[in-house]
Amino acid sequence: MQNFLRATLAIASLAVGLVALTLAPARALVEIDVNRGVVEPVPIAITDFLSGGAHGAQISSVIAADLRRSGLFAPIDQAAFIEKISNPDAAPRFEDWKVINAQAIVTGRVTQEPGGRLKTEFRLWDTYAGTQLVGEQFFAEERNWRRIAHIIADRIYEQFTGEKGYFDSRIVYVDESGPRDNRVKRLALMDQDGANPKYLTDGRAIVLTPRFSPERQEITYMSYESGQPQVYLLQIETGQRELVGNFPGMTFAPRFNPTGDKIIMSLLREDGNSNIFAMDLRTRTTQRLTDTNAIDTSPSYSPDGSQVVFTSDRGGRAQIYAMGADGSNPRRISFGDGTYSTPVWSPRGDLIAFTKQSGNEFQIGVMRTDGSGERILSSGFLQEGPTWSPNGRVIMFFRQEAGSAGPKLYSIDLTGRNEQQIPTPNFASDPAWSPLLK
Repeated sequence: MQNFLRATLAIASLAVGLVALTLAPARALVEIDVNRGVVEPVPIAITDFLSGGAHGAQISSVIAADLRRSGLFAPIDQAAFIEKISNPDAAPRFEDWKVINAQAIVTGRVTQEPGGRLKTEFRLWDTYAGTQLVGEQFFAEERNWRRIAHIIADRIYEQFTGEKGYFDSRIVYVDESGPRDNRVKRLALMDQDGANPKYLTDGRAIVLTPRFSPERQEITYMSYESGQPQVYLLQIETGQRELVGNFPGMTFAPRFNPTGDKIIMSLLREDGNSNIFAMDLRTRTTQRLTDTNAIDTSPSYSPDGSQVVFTSDRGGRAQIYAMGADGSNPRRISFGDGTYSTPVWSPRGDLIAFTKQSGNEFQIGVMRTDGSGERILSSGFLQEGPTWSPNGRVIMFFRQEAGSAGPKLYSIDLTGRNEQQIPTPNFASDPAWSPLLK
């Protein structure tokens, strides 16, 4: 087809075939600087993709919702459109779109292949330059139409910001249901926008702190099914599960290292102190990283694997510390009022997210890796557990409002101005964001 070159990339995990070319782009007249404190959302027109069925409008709707939720784009109400797109391969009448202040236009088509697969094509147009910026096509099983929409939204996001998007990703979290004094907690998985929720455990045992592997569709989590908290690995696609190991005392807050071949966790000993250990998942050998008479917990690796950030009360109250991945050179990096917990290193390597309790409030904030530049993004009655989007631009966490029977999930960007609730079937806590799907 004109303007499309065929080159195949397999996305095997969800059996999605991708055929794509990003054409040599003309320079967009509007570019988004995501490093600015306040960004004016870009007006963008997302037309319904031509289709013989419902998927055209559905895909357009998901793209629009993704971009709107980012806070960087303002999809224009389709009722304002002057031109009705009848041929997505032809250039739009750009003057009609300038009238409604559309800085960019998205057009597309969805057709059903003989084998039942969907073929989805889209084009991104720069209204004022009068040029096509991107043209791509994708093949996917019909059940994966939402994922194609997320991938297209990522392409648009990247074209305007110069950075990878985060829409083609998933969230694992703890689903909470039932009365407060008999709460059922199950591992659950969903798309980053709350769609396609499914359960990974049956609720017979309490589960806590699920965390994604950076390399595989695998999570580590804690379960109380034996009566004591134990650390498990779960392969999402196959359902295969294995116990990481039997440790004396209590085990807390496991996380993967950046290459996915180690986990780091806190072990509570009989003397009431907890220290941080790393385990090699291939050899099952452990390495003790801290040895103090304090509570050291919530470790998180830097994206290059050279450093670990964690919480410790060795100075009298819980603060954030950093050390080498081998336990060397521990140093305190937080010095604000209140107590700190759940530090998580950004995948970009530039910031650390944290929970802070100050007075009667719980706060979600970020600081630079040396502890400077602390900024509070959100405050509330009870909120904690930050997790980063794959591109390090958005944080998800859970919050329980005063008087509420349970927590819900929220996201907020680094400006602190774009906070949104993420829909879940029940109460939800302990979210963990996956890497971009492959």
